[in-house]
Amino acid sequence: MFSSNETPAGEFEYARKLGAIINLDDITHIPFLEAHGGIPEKICLRFNPGGEFSVSPTCMGTPGTSKFGMTEAQIYEAVEQLSKLGVKRFGLHAFLASNALDNEYYPANARVLFKLAANLHERLGADIFMVNLSGGVGIPYRPEEDMPDIAEIGRRVQKAFQEILVPAGLGNVQIATELGRFMTGPSGCLVAMAIHEKHIYKEYIGLDACAANLMRPAMYGAYHHITVVGKENSPCDCCYDVVGSLCENNDKFAEDRMLPQIDIGDRIIIHDTGAHGFSMGYNYNGRLRSAELLLRADGSVQLIRRAETLADYFATFDFAKLPFDLS
Repeated sequence: MFSSNETPAGEFEYARKLGAIINLDDITHIPFLEAHGGIPEKICLRFNPGGEFSVSPTCMGTPGTSKFGMTEAQIYEAVEQLSKLGVKRFGLHAFLASNALDNEYYPANARVLFKLAANLHERLGADIFMVNLSGGVGIPYRPEEDMPDIAEIGRRVQKAFQEILVPAGLGNVQIATELGRFMTGPSGCLVAMAIHEKHIYKEYIGLDACAANLMRPAMYGAYHHITVVGKENSPCDCCYDVVGSLCENNDKFAEDRMLPQIDIGDRIIIHDTGAHGFSMGYNYNGRLRSAELLLRADGSVQLIRRAETLADYFATFDFAKLPFDLS
């Protein structure tokens, strides 16, 4: 499955070479794909219903402000255009809310896509081979939150399938999911050390990690729970901003977080970084990516990715082509 937007020509060409299911993000990409890789016989279309998508007070997305996907009218037009270009089977995809903890989100998303699939099949005779419900099922980043009931979510999606797709003659449609965060998010932690403390207008704890190791809090204010090794049962009676070393004031893992008293050298655990953690790392300010360790079920630890070195950082730089002598 190849989902992308503003896709370079070479990526479309390589996706076609691999035989990937291409998930077209926009109707204007049809002639672009035709010129770069060609139109396959089987393709997927990404749908954006616009407006707000609300299924409960705690679960709401705003597809109307999202850059992804096509309008409903464009989906119909795309099916007609692609059918003339030789496409024989169609898939549908939508991602309407992020990190939903409500059991209603995924079934509601399914109903939107199932109804669209049924209408496309009825009005245009489209052969729908797949509905990809994408991701969006969340994890409890905060201790007081509950994990979504994935079995109950599955039952509700199945009910929608039986009520909408089966009567439409689409009972053989494949259902796909992309539950990366749900599966991997709780399975990773960022382990850092407190190396500095600062007492000015606020109390700061500085770590040997920074936003280059975990971008989510700096990028969109995401909450990640923090514990201090050995002080898990100590009272959280100190208010800190937990920060990194980048020259950006949003390089903060937590703001005004109540934690146990932190001493220099304490190990700090930042939880639930298995999704959108290491993969979003970068080298701003010359920061090097950390090692990754695998904690096995028997308690043993294995190095699965070594830490970056300065040699790695400069590996793609051709010093010989500099117009001056660094020596």
